Amino acid sequence: MSSESKFGEYGGQYVPEALMPAIEELTDAYERYVLDNEDGFMDEFRERLRDFGGRPTPLQRADRLSERYDREVYLKREDLLHGGAHKLNNALGQVLLAKYMGKERIVAETGAGQHGTATAMACAYLDVDCEIYMGRTDINRQRPNVFRMRIHDAAVNPVDIGSGTLKEAINETMRDWATNVEDTHYVIGSVVGPHPFPRMVRDFQSVISEEAREQIREKAGRLPDSVVACAGGGSNTMGAFHEFVGDDEVDLVAVEAGGSALTIDEEEGLAPHSASLSTGDDGVLHGARTKLLQNPDGQILESHSVSAGLDYSGVGPELAYLADEGRVTPVNVGDDAALEAFHRLSKTEGIIPALESSHALAYLEEHPDELGDLVVVNVSGRGDKDLDTVIEESEKRDLDAAPSMEVFEGEQ
Repeated sequence: MSSESKFGEYGGQYVPEALMPAIEELTDAYERYVLDNEDGFMDEFRERLRDFGGRPTPLQRADRLSERYDREVYLKREDLLHGGAHKLNNALGQVLLAKYMGKERIVAETGAGQHGTATAMACAYLDVDCEIYMGRTDINRQRPNVFRMRIHDAAVNPVDIGSGTLKEAINETMRDWATNVEDTHYVIGSVVGPHPFPRMVRDFQSVISEEAREQIREKAGRLPDSVVACAGGGSNTMGAFHEFVGDDEVDLVAVEAGGSALTIDEEEGLAPHSASLSTGDDGVLHGARTKLLQNPDGQILESHSVSAGLDYSGVGPELAYLADEGRVTPVNVGDDAALEAFHRLSKTEGIIPALESSHALAYLEEHPDELGDLVVVNVSGRGDKDLDTVIEESEKRDLDAAPSMEVFEGEQ
């Protein structure tokens, strides 16, 4: 295992021996095509991301939020990427890489459904068979994205074990990949998993910060004081942070899902939050050493977030490393604050954000003075997929910010 496979003590390749040939093949392809641009791979990727995906995405000044917080607030609009989230950056890159490798089938996991949708779109676009694993809990709360995947001719396989969320979906996808490594590539949706996935996904997603860094200098004449992004596994986080990591004057703030409380029920094996970067301990999950939610015996705890895309018991190893080094500041926001931020941006800026992105926006509301005078917030996705959840959870909490649904009564 080379030193490049790790970030300090994190990362690595903790996988069954049966998967090592596939990992080695993928590592070779990553170094040749992504790092060395062999056969013009990266040129084709950028061209397809522009023409199919719609890049670059805008960096928009949020006028009313800037007035509200008495500072300059800019939104990186990944919700405007084709498919409605940042996930296409990575999915398109990996599916294209799989074609260069001669693979005929793609498998992928998904939580909120955005990665599954992006993978299904990329497979339809590039004419590759696609199969998606999704936890039953997430299927029930993200039905629109299930239909979108099927519309793109992807098979969607429900996962009923455990909590029926992202962790279990990843487990099942890895089992499929291990059985079908010769003709199948596993498109991991975040900066998690064994090397080279954390670096490769980060490299595909780094287009976010490449654009944002250039755009903010053009619009504001300087770099931002802080960049804020929500953090589950961490793909949009590392995408938004990567090109700023070397800029010590720019604070990088990773906002995790605080759920309902930062506690742990060891008896039930549950954590009512997903703040592994803030509260987790070192361990191995899905092929890499990172920070995890676990009990004293090392058993992985089930996580929770009102946002399906942040509902994960671990975090990318590079984020864990950058947090330990003090380069990234991990913070957390609860379910209630995220729901309020969802409604706030919808009303003040005309943008319906994903519940994932709403966590970053909620931190801006709670701690604007800690972020400096010029702030970039990554709006990682749009909130169409979350409307059912938002209506249900807002009514449950009787949120003042939520719109009334009375207009629908008696119209059936």
